[in-house]
Amino acid sequence: MNSRKFKYLLLIQLIMLLGIVLSPQTSYAQKFLPTKLKVTVINGQGNAVKNATVRLFLSEEDYIDDKKSILSEKTNEKGQVIFKKMKPRSYYIDARKGDLNNDGRGSKTDKLKEGRVNRVNVVIE
Repeated sequence: MNSRKFKYLLLIQLIMLLGIVLSPQTSYAQKFLPTKLKVTVINGQGNAVKNATVRLFLSEEDYIDDKKSILSEKTNEKGQVIFKKMKPRSYYIDARKGDLNNDGRGSKTDKLKEGRVNRVNVVIE
């Protein structure tokens, strides 16, 4: 095969690959990257709160009634917890440590973006 035909075939393959990766039905991120939710818990002074319990709920009713949390984790030294393999939807967040909590302070996330690390800050006072 001469170099001109080889270059032509290579160009065709690159165009086909770009078409697959950039197709509007499903993005590369949606196919291969997990959806995550990174919650950072801070106090009223803006300092990270380690060892706070962060729980996620699917509905406002479950959040208000404090029942059926779907996930629960403790924050690390930086006041953060990462929930992995999440579905692209909204979640209700409950964060507490001792007497500190986020009751009544913006407890619902936006719909998570698929294939990304979605970040939320939660203030507990």
